Amino acid sequence: MEEHSTRPAKRRFPGLPGQIAYARRFVARHLGDCPDPTTATLLTSELATNAITHSASGRETGKFEVCVHRAPGWARVEVRDLGNLKETPRPQHRDPYDTAEHGRGLDLVEALADKWGSEARQDGMGRQVWFELTWEEPDR
Repeated sequence: MEEHSTRPAKRRFPGLPGQIAYARRFVARHLGDCPDPTTATLLTSELATNAITHSASGRETGKFEVCVHRAPGWARVEVRDLGNLKETPRPQHRDPYDTAEHGRGLDLVEALADKWGSEARQDGMGRQVWFELTWEEPDR
């Protein structure tokens, strides 16, 4: 979707594990009327967890930002962190019977999002990882 009719909602969070729940609530508040807000909040949780686990966002003074874009039948959520621009985040494609606790976040994003990706932030201060969800709008 190229055209965005409304301004995105943005919020910055301290890079602490307890803030992930606040990031989920922020997304739920802005996507609460979409058909599947649960998927949006799950994927936000995965990206925010990666931000504080794998980037400088999780350091003592680190932060991450969540940005929600909306249009009819479409949403995009971006998690902007202080990430390494030399490594591109990739799904692990783990065996479903692997019992390791970590390494499945981007697998979930890849499986559940209609589109996803990552790129350098426009301000050059790190990386943003995003996902998009689409749905059919009801006839009115």
